[in-house]
Parts: sequence; C-alpha cells; structure tokens
Amino acid sequence: MASVTSAPPPGSAGELTAGLRGFREVQRLAYACAEAVAAQLKPGVTERAAARMQREWLRERGVRDWFHLPFAWFGDRTAFVNFRVPLQFFPTHRELEPGMAFILDMAPIHNGYTADIGYSGCLGLNPVHDRLLADLEAHRELILREVRERRPLREIYADVDRLMVRQGYANRHRAYPFGVIAHKVDRVRQRRWSPTLFGFGTRSLRGLASDALHGHRDGWSPLWSPYRFSDHPPQPGLWAVEPHLGFRGTGAKFEEILVVTDSKDPQESAFWLDDDLPHVRRRQEEKAA
Repeated sequence: MASVTSAPPPGSAGELTAGLRGFREVQRLAYACAEAVAAQLKPGVTERAAARMQREWLRERGVRDWFHLPFAWFGDRTAFVNFRVPLQFFPTHRELEPGMAFILDMAPIHNGYTADIGYSGCLGLNPVHDRLLADLEAHRELILREVRERRPLREIYADVDRLMVRQGYANRHRAYPFGVIAHKVDRVRQRRWSPTLFGFGTRSLRGLASDALHGHRDGWSPLWSPYRFSDHPPQPGLWAVEPHLGFRGTGAKFEEILVVTDSKDPQESAFWLDDDLPHVRRRQEEKAA
C-alpha cells in the first residue's frame, strides 16, 4: 500500500494555526503522560493504579478538566473480551503480568484544548502484540486517504472492517458505545469547576450533544459509526480516531486527532495533526532499521 503524507506542506494554507497548535500541544502532553506511565508499569500494578498514575501526572502539569478520565486495560481486556455493558470499560483490579499487553487511554483538556489518545504497549515480549502494532499502520493510511477522497464515513468504517478481516483480526472499536471508530473534539471554555459524570467531563458531553443536535438537523453526526447516521462525507473539524484491532485475547490501537478542512486541495483537505507520536515514530524507526 502506498504511503500517504499526513501533514500539509510547510508554508501552505493548511499550515498549523494557533488553534491547531493548542490541540497539538495537549495531544503531545497526553502522549508524554502515556510514555511516562508506561515506563513505570511493572508486574502487580493494577488497572486502577495505572489510571490514577495518568491522572496525577497530568494534574501535576495543570490539567483540571477532561473529555474523559484516564482508562487502563490489561491482558484480554485490551481486546474487550466479553465486554457487554459500559461499566466494564472502567479500570479494575486486574494486575499486569510479564508479556501482557496494555492500553492507556486518556482525554485531557488543557487551556481549553481537547485531546483523546490511546497508547498500546506490552510488559516484555509479545510477538502477537508487535504484529498488531505493525498492522495498524495500514489503517492510519487507509483512513486518511479515504477521508481525502470524501468517502462517506460509514463506507470508510466498512473499509476498515474489511482490512481487519484480511489481516485476520477482529474489530474491537465496535464494542465502544454506538460502535464508534471516532468522534469530534472541540475547544472547551475554561471553568474553575469541571465536574465529571460516569468518567466524562460534563461540559464536553454537552458540547458533543450540541454537535449531535445541530448535525442531525444538517444531516451529519459527530460520531463516526457503522450506522446510518454516519452515512455522510467527513465533516470539517477535528476528529479523535481510534481503530482497534483484536486477536485471541490481545488488543492494540492508536488514537489521535485527524484534521478535516473544507479545502479543495487533497493534501490540505485532511491530515493527521501530528506525525511526531510514539506509534508513528516506532514504525519509522523499524523501517529505517
């Protein structure tokens, strides 16, 4: 599969604006948190402890609001095995073991900018997990290419499904509420008090609900799903995208922001917000080696 360039060319009309830089900074902050916490994980650490480590690391750096609080999944929970109800997504007392895969997922809001990221790792060697991470690259390229082609979101979702089947994997983002592979993110006005409800920031939920209301009226949805309400071309804005692969009790994903614009230039009509992220660097280093 041909490689697809993500970011628009420097100096072009698509060059990062001040607003996009704010989103990129908080996304990088979240990934720095994930790498810092992952480096501290060891046998016996629980999902709840890993989620708490993420919260504390980000709060020490000024985060006071969340799209959602941090999650952590270990072992077969990375593939959402037997997940049936939303409460099963919350961190548990599951302990990390050698060779076990893990996912850290967090959505901090900092200075009014939102990020939602997913970081996949493994405590030691796990060839299945390594293969999952390598095969995610094709999904990153497919999604960007087809968004630039202005394919309906529902069709792109189906193409991601078909690619997973060809690779021999199960679609695990279908286990999320509404089966979403992505959702829109926006700026949030800062407040002193930032309450959460069932792990989600109430002001972010209100913003998503407002988008859903306006989108329904205009024929689009802020949720990217396999259902009819996503049967429309990509809507300009910022989308947190998270293809999630599963294979025999092991799961892996990435989650990062995709920028969609109304530009007629294909290169500037859609691009990943940042290519300096752990899963992108990992593939670049592997190719260079």
